[in-house]
Amino acid sequence: MNIKPLVITFSLLLMSGSALADDDCDDPIAGWQPRESLRQKLEEEGWKVFRIKVDDGCYEVKGRDPDGHRVEAEYSPATFELREMEREDDDDDDHDDDRHGKSRNDNASTNEDPVSPKGIVKGRPTVTVE
Repeated sequence: MNIKPLVITFSLLLMSGSALADDDCDDPIAGWQPRESLRQKLEEEGWKVFRIKVDDGCYEVKGRDPDGHRVEAEYSPATFELREMEREDDDDDDHDDDRHGKSRNDNASTNEDPVSPKGIVKGRPTVTVE
């Protein structure tokens, strides 16, 4: 049995494990700045912040960026350095409106509500189960 391929494989596995650990923030808690300071900084930059929570030692922010896109961003709690930002699809919130062939903005502009006061969706056949 040749030992060299096993040693190389094991070494690569160890190196990849340490690379995955770099996703977490490792700032000492004593050096963390308050979440409200991050909220204030982002709102001054034009963000609308929905939530800030701690995830893997980082501040995870959900909100809308100055361009109006829904984003999830990860910041270092000590320096507020942006570590990662992900733009979320806005279509997830509009799935009910898309079934009617209208976007949420179309409904707002025409003041039409696709759902009647009784909860019946307009334009859909009614099925009675007895």
